[in-house]
Amino acid sequence: MSSISTPSIYLQGNAHKTSFAPATNTKPFHTSLKFPFSQSLTKVVRVNSSSTAKYNEVVVDEEIDKIRRLQNGSDVRGVALEGEKGRKKDLTPPAVEAIAESFGEWVTNGLEKESVEDVRVSLGRDPRVSGASLSVAVFAGLSRAGCSVFDMGLATTPACFMSTLLPPFAYHASIMMTASHLPYTRNGLKFFTRKGGLTSPEVEEICDIAARKYANRLTKVSTMLTIPPTRVDFMSNYAKHLRDIIKERVNHPLHYDTPLQGFKIIVNAGNGSGGFFTWDVLDKLGADTFGSLHLNPDGMFPNHIPNPEDKIAMALTRDAVLQNTADLGIVFDTDVDRSGVVDNKGNPINGDKLIALMSAIVLREHPETTIVTDARTSMALTRFIVNRGGHHCLYRVGYRNVIDKGVHLNEDGIEAHLMMETSGHGALKENHFLDDGAYMVVKIIIEMVRMKLAGLDDGIGSLIKDLEEPFESVELRMNIISGPREAKAKGVQAIETFRTYIEEGQLKGWELDSCGDCWVSEGCLVDSNDTPAAIDAHMYRVKVSDEEHGEHGWVHIRQSIHNPNLAVNMQSVVPGGCQSMAIDLRDKFLMASGMDRILDVSQIDKFAKSVRVG
Repeated sequence: MSSISTPSIYLQGNAHKTSFAPATNTKPFHTSLKFPFSQSLTKVVRVNSSSTAKYNEVVVDEEIDKIRRLQNGSDVRGVALEGEKGRKKDLTPPAVEAIAESFGEWVTNGLEKESVEDVRVSLGRDPRVSGASLSVAVFAGLSRAGCSVFDMGLATTPACFMSTLLPPFAYHASIMMTASHLPYTRNGLKFFTRKGGLTSPEVEEICDIAARKYANRLTKVSTMLTIPPTRVDFMSNYAKHLRDIIKERVNHPLHYDTPLQGFKIIVNAGNGSGGFFTWDVLDKLGADTFGSLHLNPDGMFPNHIPNPEDKIAMALTRDAVLQNTADLGIVFDTDVDRSGVVDNKGNPINGDKLIALMSAIVLREHPETTIVTDARTSMALTRFIVNRGGHHCLYRVGYRNVIDKGVHLNEDGIEAHLMMETSGHGALKENHFLDDGAYMVVKIIIEMVRMKLAGLDDGIGSLIKDLEEPFESVELRMNIISGPREAKAKGVQAIETFRTYIEEGQLKGWELDSCGDCWVSEGCLVDSNDTPAAIDAHMYRVKVSDEEHGEHGWVHIRQSIHNPNLAVNMQSVVPGGCQSMAIDLRDKFLMASGMDRILDVSQIDKFAKSVRVG
């Protein structure tokens, strides 16, 4: 008989009552946190003695795969609470501990040349209800790796990175516990060093090490948190950092310390971590924030998804702006690495519009700079950027890809000051290439005040009044028909077959897009410089032309990092253009190539049949 114990980590006594109130000092808080394990979770399996070794090998392989599947690009994400239909809980305290320990070792190994004796790592988290127990697992893992641990409590993702830079904190590394806009049942980890966020290959390396630790330690997980974390109040320092930037750059001639006096600004924090921006930034700078929404942290997110792309979030913010005659509305996602805004006329500004707004601001400060975006942006946005003297680099989907491309362009001598994804992730060269939703809003607020001081009363929306919108835009999904282990390989097969069909000219008028100015070719995927970045997910953008309209649209197919499916985005400037492209995609590629046998094409088929072309 062979048995496997699955450990369960939980907090004893009153330790589950975590306070988010900022600490007044940085003295260590002492705790008697322990990690007992429930024997009721022991799984008993009856096998013949001759098959025990083979069974154990299978178990180890399965346990290793569990951890590896938690990697989500440059993050770790999983199901932390039961109750999600069709998904089992996989982001468990033992798994998190193994990943945190591996990250701690990875950081320590990277600092060997600097002879750092005390590696210091901070942890912040959003208000998710699974955060308390998983935080203890992070503390334990980092402690096992020999790191000193600092608990920031409720925090934002950008603040975690800034905690590695701003004195007197300046930690060697940081972890943010969040699953962004995903449901309350999910949670995850984001990793930072002083160089910025980790890349997908780096997180993959950490997860590989963690997977072996986890598999070899099924009954040997920590039983005591021997080194207690030190509770610190970093968010107050971070808020002051943002306030100082606004005061210095506005340089108000009448009231320097309260440059937002006379402005009404609505904040919708979505019950995530963004409420601090209202009371610790805007209010202290003199703004009137009456009417702001969902500022109190609530890990169940009862009002709407904390997401600047969410229609409900934007609609509620729009209504609040109009009802309060506000100058600006702000929508944050859960961990505040993304944002969207609403102008004084109630117009939502997110997606391409937000990129255009930030481009207009940045191009005034840095004429002719390159703007890097993912390859799902419109042809109209490219014209908007070019008409203002800028250059537009279309690149791979994924905020980490977009940001890293900006970093590499600057290293190669191509000035790139803004990197933004259509999801709202945006980073600036002046802000350490950090995707910080609060900093983006700071830039917009500064511009708004400057416009007012110059006698311009049209509001920030006037900066993008000439941005054209695509006539049609659609996103469809094709689920991969396979088990989870084979899904990635089959997705790559389908996308590479699509590329082959395009290169062979089997879809007339379809051509792989490119961006020669910044050395990106082959469908905005492949770097053609001397140091190409590793490809973490396969995707291609194709520009589409016909004899009647010329180039009228594009199709972008990509492999989802989150789920076993392919996403298809299409835009067109002519009526019926997207449907026509969907028909060609279905008939001349999916069915002609046989890819409809490994992909569920029902969404493509339904859209293709929805309206008669022409």
